[in-house]
This record gives sequence, C-alpha cells and structure tokens, in this order.
Amino acid sequence: MTAREKMAEVPIIPEFLYDIRHPDAPLSVSLEDLTTTPAPYCPCLNNTPSEEGVHVPMNLTAEREERHRELIHETVAVGVLFASKAIVQLLANPFVGPLTHRIGYSIPMFSGFVLMFLSTLIFAFGRSYSVLFVARALQGVGSSCSSVSGMGMLAERYPDDKERGNAMGIALGGLALGVLIGPPFGGLMYEFVGKTAPFLMLSALALGDGLLQLMILQPGVVRQESDPPSLKALVTDPYILVAAGAITFANVGIAMLEPSLPIWMADTMQARRWQQGVAFLPASICYLIGTNLFGPLGHKMGRWLAACSGLIIIGICLILIPMARKLEHLIIPNAGLGFAIGMVDSSMMPELGFLVDIRHAAVYGSVYAIGDTAFCLGYAVGPAFSGALVNSIGFEWMLVIIALLNFCYAPCLLMLRAPPARDEQQSLIISEKSSVRYVSYQNEEEE
Repeated sequence: MTAREKMAEVPIIPEFLYDIRHPDAPLSVSLEDLTTTPAPYCPCLNNTPSEEGVHVPMNLTAEREERHRELIHETVAVGVLFASKAIVQLLANPFVGPLTHRIGYSIPMFSGFVLMFLSTLIFAFGRSYSVLFVARALQGVGSSCSSVSGMGMLAERYPDDKERGNAMGIALGGLALGVLIGPPFGGLMYEFVGKTAPFLMLSALALGDGLLQLMILQPGVVRQESDPPSLKALVTDPYILVAAGAITFANVGIAMLEPSLPIWMADTMQARRWQQGVAFLPASICYLIGTNLFGPLGHKMGRWLAACSGLIIIGICLILIPMARKLEHLIIPNAGLGFAIGMVDSSMMPELGFLVDIRHAAVYGSVYAIGDTAFCLGYAVGPAFSGALVNSIGFEWMLVIIALLNFCYAPCLLMLRAPPARDEQQSLIISEKSSVRYVSYQNEEEE
C-alpha cells in the first residue's frame, strides 16, 4: 500500500507543481505548442535552421530554451518534495524499531495505516507546495511504522532462514505490485480525470486495508520475551552495515529517476503525462518478478552473490537510460533496473534477519529499522541531490556517477559470503536446522 501511494505521485507531482508555478502556460499546453509542425522556411521570415535541417521560427526556439531552463529548475523543487518523505522516515525509524520491542508489531502497523490514510487525503485536496510537502512528510512517519513492523513481524513468524526468505520475497512482491500499479495509474488518472481522483481511490483502498488489519491482526500490546540487541550494537556491526549499504546503493538510482525522469522525458521527448507514468512500468513488472524469484533463489545461490550481481546490472542499466530517444527505448534498461533492484532487496532483507540470528538476539524491530533506514537513505539522497546534479552536470552524467558507485560497492558483498557467528547462536541454529531436516525426512518416509 505504501509503495502504491508513493509511486502514484511520480507522474502527477512534477507536472502539477509546474502548472501551479505557471498557471497561464501549463505544461500540457506548452507541449502541444512545442510539438506543432513548424511553418515552411521562408527567407523573408525570421527563421533559423534546426539541427535536423528543418527550419524553426526563432521565437519558438527561444520558447523551447526557456521551457528547458524552467523544467531543470523544477527538478530541484520536485526532488526536495520527494526526499522529504524519506528524510522523515529516516528520523522516525530509530524510534519505531525499539517501540516494537515494547508493544509488539501490530499497533505500530495500524498507526502507519492511519497516517498513510490521512496523508493520501491531504494529497487529494492539496493545492500548494507547502501543503503537499506536509502530506509527504506525514507519509514518511506512516511508512516507517508500516515497513519496520511488517518486516519484523515476518522475521518473527518465520524463524527458518529459507522460509523467511520466501516470505519476504512474497512481501516485497506485494510492494512491487504497488510500484507496478502506481505510476501508470497515477499518470492515466491525472491525464483523463484529474489530480484528486487517484488519491481518493487510494484512500478508499487504504481504508479497506485498515479494516483488514482490525479483523485479522487485532492490534494489541505484545511484549518481547527476550532482551533485544541495542541499536548501537547493530549499527556498529560491519556485516549488517554492508547488507544495509547494498540496499541503499541499489535504490538510490531509481530514487533519482523518480523526480528527474518524467521531467527529462517531457524535455527531450515531449512525453505526455500517461507516457511519463508508463515509463516506470517495465521496472515495476520486473521488480515483481525479481523479488519473487530471488526470495528462494537467493538462499540457494548465496544472497551475497545475488546482491552483488544485482548491483552490477543496476549500474549497466543506469548508463543505458540516457541513451533513449523514444519511450520504447526505455523498456529494456528500466526492466533490467527493476529486476536487479528486486535481486538486491529480496536477498538483503532476509539476510539482515539471518545476521541478527547468528550474531545478536532474535529480536527484529531494530535491525529492520536499520534496513528501512538504508532504503530511505537512498530515497532521501536520490531526490534531494538529483535536481542539483541535473542542474550542474546534467541528467546523463548524474546516472553515470551513480552507476560507478554501484560498481565500486559490489565487491564489498564478498564479506557476507560466510559471516562469522557467536558460537552459542551458531550451535543453536545448526541444531534447529538439523531437526527441521530430520522432521521433513521422516514425513517423506511416511508418505
């Protein structure tokens, strides 16, 4: 649910903010003006030849240049707005993680639903940058409660490492479904219905989600029996930091694309609203495939190897994206990007739970607060710096730099190939896994 609401905003907010700042010349009208067929060249008119040999009036060229400068400037404002959610979520995670140790996972998860519901309604009726900024920040607190509680609950319910990986792959697949629906849904609804309608529909879905939580989870206080590891002990664990860093680097590229790609498409391709939303569709579909595939496959081939391969693929795809000249050219790099991010997320999320099992105590709220913080760090740094980077070095070089960072970080995952464990915890886990194998063998013999 969280991802669907977040991604539905991607094709809506950039153009909506542009139209707020330019009420007399909205972006959709500008696109129509700039894509009209130019008049035939005539020596008596003040025309200038374009690069393709077609003669374009000088006033139209000036309008294009002015619009290009305004769109580049708009990337900064959109990036700050998108980053506000992740920054607030970053600040909330250190409080939500320890809170789950004291009261359990169900109450924070339900609180997250309430906040997400309220923020979606504010987005539906907000008509200024400041109001949308508040809604986005409120969304960050709700996402923190939902994400940390959800992952912690799964890790607790599935103590076996393989089953936990499968469950988290399915959960991330649900996240991918939201990412899959969000951009095309938001773009199409904004194009043909308006800004308010998609958020009202999402708030109705959020309300249904809240009713399901009340019926199935029945929120209440549940105290942890074992003492949780301190947040300081987890943050200073180098193996947990490496796993969390992989999540950050995997997501920072797509986070930079969220505010900048729609504006870049409008600037270079004259893409319409629905096209800006559909551009994210290949990434969403392949993220759904990647998370479901590498939930179980990551455990089999080695999660460190799956994540390392994913970072390399992400770097290659980021370099290919600026080479696109039409919407169809974005299909392959965006698809590869989504698939590779799914490889990293579905491998490193269960790996965090495994590292806590063997190196600390099997209490998961704080470690998934760290995991969610790593995810949010990418979505805070990406949009916040994308506007400034596009302004200073351009869209193409921005993605090349992020690609190089992914290439450089990938070898660090070799540390997770065989992480050391505390002796007593390792013995306990080995004995538990041996007993599980024995029970499975006995059941097969009886059948």
